[in-house]
Amino acid sequence: MTTQVIVLNGGSSSGKSGIVRCLQSELPDPWLAAAIDAFVDSLPASLRASDAGIEFAEDGGVAVGPEFRKLEAAWREGVAAMVRAGARVIVDDVFLGGPASQEPWRKALAGLDVLWVGVRCGSTVAEAREVARGDRPKGMAAAQAEMVHRGVAYDLEVDTTNAESLDCARTIAARLT
Repeated sequence: MTTQVIVLNGGSSSGKSGIVRCLQSELPDPWLAAAIDAFVDSLPASLRASDAGIEFAEDGGVAVGPEFRKLEAAWREGVAAMVRAGARVIVDDVFLGGPASQEPWRKALAGLDVLWVGVRCGSTVAEAREVARGDRPKGMAAAQAEMVHRGVAYDLEVDTTNAESLDCARTIAARLT
């Protein structure tokens, strides 16, 4: 069996989106991107600032509520269904709950060939990227830099602190079976 899903986990501004674009360019077959940011953007406005949905604190903290969890579970199952229907997918996610966030993906992707990739980035570099982006609460990158990796099991880890997205993508591509 060949790899059907690549799951990238890393904190905000760690470089996951850049790696996804590079992977899509580098890999010989077409791969779809499924990003948690796109999922959040697809939520109705009423859930993007509510305790039932998702809330972003001024200090960079993120809190999610029951309606968010319900819709997120449906999104995960939808991604898995696309893969089962023949698409290859690169997931770009942020495991705010560490292994508790990885487990629902493991269940949804059961029976599929998955490459689990940790995308690390030093908090100082991630913070600088966060400031340059200007679309995230200050402090989110630093708060998530290490927290999202605690207890999470990977097949491979890359570090964008000093490496370009393309180099990380090529490292990931070399691991595909």
